[in-house]
Amino acid sequence: MPDAPFSPQSEINEALLTSTLLGHALPSEAEHHLWEASLSYHVDDIAESHLRQAEALAPGHAAVLIGLFRFYFYKARLGEALQVAQRCIAKAAEVNSFSSDWRLVRASDAEFGRYESILPRFFLFSLKGYAYLQMRLGQIEEGRTAVQKLLELDPSDKIGAKGLLQVLKRMGRYDEW
Repeated sequence: MPDAPFSPQSEINEALLTSTLLGHALPSEAEHHLWEASLSYHVDDIAESHLRQAEALAPGHAAVLIGLFRFYFYKARLGEALQVAQRCIAKAAEVNSFSSDWRLVRASDAEFGRYESILPRFFLFSLKGYAYLQMRLGQIEEGRTAVQKLLELDPSDKIGAKGLLQVLKRMGRYDEW
């Protein structure tokens, strides 16, 4: 498991996974495949097969994207996790009616600082995962830019983006912004 202050399991509310707010209800068969993927997590091929079947049944559904992200993240398949994080950002931008370019999203676009604001939080958590993965994969400036955006959108840092600054410090690549 990657070492990090970022923990998708602890930070994404489980209610978010099946929320109709994120597009549409998750079909029961897709939910079944997500469940089977979690039960077979230790057998990569089987777990990934279930995730792909869930994706085929509910393409673009946030629950499936989050399942794929978690799988790749915790299997240290960071490049694939990054691709899914980008899909999560696109999905979050779509359901929030934000710009498709996360760099153009503004603090006034949503109530980012409210815990109850599930849709904006999905965007923030997706961007946080993206930022962390960019840094882990050596794209330091892209990761830094994403962290700056997170702190701009959520200055009270309810999602813990400042923890990513600690990652930069450990990497020896932190400077005051």
